[in-house]
Amino acid sequence: MIAKISWPNHNITFEGWIGISKTSLKYRKMSAFIEETKSLLPRIAFIACGCFSPPTPMHLRMFEIAKDHFEMQGTHKVVGGIISPTHDSYGKKGLASALDRCAMVKLATQSSNWIRLSDWEVHQNQWMRTQAVLQHHQNYINNHINSGRTGGGDEPDAHLASWLPRGLHDSRDPVHLKLLCGADLLESFAVPGLWAEADIEDIVANHGLVVITRAGSNPGKFIFDSDVLTKYQSNITLITNWVPNEVSSTLIRRLLGRGQSVKYLLDDLVLEYIKRQRLFNIKSKYITDAVRPNHLLFNHAYTDNNKNASIYPIGDQLEQDMDESDTPSPQLQQTSRVFCCGEGSKLLRSGPGQAVQVITMQADVKEESQAKKQKISQVQV
Repeated sequence: MIAKISWPNHNITFEGWIGISKTSLKYRKMSAFIEETKSLLPRIAFIACGCFSPPTPMHLRMFEIAKDHFEMQGTHKVVGGIISPTHDSYGKKGLASALDRCAMVKLATQSSNWIRLSDWEVHQNQWMRTQAVLQHHQNYINNHINSGRTGGGDEPDAHLASWLPRGLHDSRDPVHLKLLCGADLLESFAVPGLWAEADIEDIVANHGLVVITRAGSNPGKFIFDSDVLTKYQSNITLITNWVPNEVSSTLIRRLLGRGQSVKYLLDDLVLEYIKRQRLFNIKSKYITDAVRPNHLLFNHAYTDNNKNASIYPIGDQLEQDMDESDTPSPQLQQTSRVFCCGEGSKLLRSGPGQAVQVITMQADVKEESQAKKQKISQVQV
């Protein structure tokens, strides 16, 4: 019933006000109920393993697609996403150093508030099986929740892994870590000798798979053809990506090696990093800054923390990425700018047959690149 308040000689009624107030209260209660319901949902997190050489937008889109799926289904609460690049000893063709791949992942996830880099895998003494990577991260999350520590919130804790999802201390409920992958990884289970049967069963049975598939593909049949996948198919979530993106790391490396543009196929900061670190045999007509500037040897905080790690021969890796013509002479290192192909050009040589890195910097390009350089130099892993 809506109450009416009136004054004599005045045609004023406040019945609408009271009705709106009740409606507003109803919506507030409903919103509170929805939030409370979400807090009671089982908590999950995703982890993606792979080379990420380099990380592409689709690597990150998989996380967003998976999160949307579970939130729209209303079955789980997604609390975090983890990217774990593989160890250098994996030995795949086109694999950049672990230091560079971690740097690129960190730059690519800079705009995300829930997807984080884990460099635990690359710090091990050798390549780790996917099952072992999942188990380590799951154990770490479990120990953190059971310890009752207040880390993992908005304020970073130096004693905790930086990949730990935020807000885990908000609840003592467990977090189930699932392997996020594309349909190609699911199909690779059938490749003889590639996966240990025990690992496949452990991953699917104890962790679960979240598979992002292409429209028109039939991963369900592949699951049907596999006894172990059929046995645990309730732990496999198939999600169709309705916005196809065929850009792969292999394609990016191929284009870079041919000197072709990959603009808009990669995050701008990742592309800038590749150019400055001369990764993937990149062919570029111009180099827009000093060779190997100190502030772009990834970042001092990260390299200092890892300088004693045997898997990161930083100096050797940088020399490996550069050929003889890339090595600047002492005279060139002291030269801030060298111009060519124009009036007043200079040709510097420190010895017979030794080429000199040619550096150009136009005024309009300098201002545009300064912001990117600052972002790259501020990356913390």
